[in-house]
Amino acid sequence: MNKFFNVLLLLVFFPTMLLAIVVGFDIPLTSLHTSGANLMYRREAFLVLGIFLLFITIRRSVRRWVALRLVNQLPKYKWNTAVSTSRIQRIYTYNSLEAVVMLTAGYGVYYLTEEAWMPFVSLVIGALDTLFFAFYGAAAKKFRVGITTKALLAGDRDVALIYFKGLRRVSVQQQTIFFDFKDDLHLRFPLDLIPEEKRSEFFKELKSCVDETKVYFQNNI
Repeated sequence: MNKFFNVLLLLVFFPTMLLAIVVGFDIPLTSLHTSGANLMYRREAFLVLGIFLLFITIRRSVRRWVALRLVNQLPKYKWNTAVSTSRIQRIYTYNSLEAVVMLTAGYGVYYLTEEAWMPFVSLVIGALDTLFFAFYGAAAKKFRVGITTKALLAGDRDVALIYFKGLRRVSVQQQTIFFDFKDDLHLRFPLDLIPEEKRSEFFKELKSCVDETKVYFQNNI
């Protein structure tokens, strides 16, 4: 889901950057009989694009924080554990890269033209939220994986939610757990979320939550 929001951010940022280049370099627009610096409604366009960026950022942030809150309601889970150390390192790395890209992109459009202040503010807010989420979640051990009688939930830099209804097969290949459902539905779950020393517990609890006469566990899980 994190990739989905990143794609949305890119789709909105590209026209923002294009408009900033046209306005910032005062590129002639002969078909409109004007130039970038004199383009009508440019301020309104930057404002709307910035609001879209902020909306996408807020939606992604809310989804992350809600998942984090849900996975930390420990009494509701049959089994729950903090994510692995290697996963924490990946969260630090990817979230830091995301934040750097957002800050660079935001400063880039603002450097071209100060009229792009709203996209700049939106991207700065997104970058700060991304960094705070990573460091707070790791320090407070809030990034966790949990199993209830009905579903598997993980909350870290991304959100993973898999319901057991209709499950037909579970298999492991390299660092991925594959869940195959009826009606040809296939879902993936990162195995590296789970600490190595707790993986046997994880699969034991997973088996206890499904009907093993209907769900096939492949590869001697």
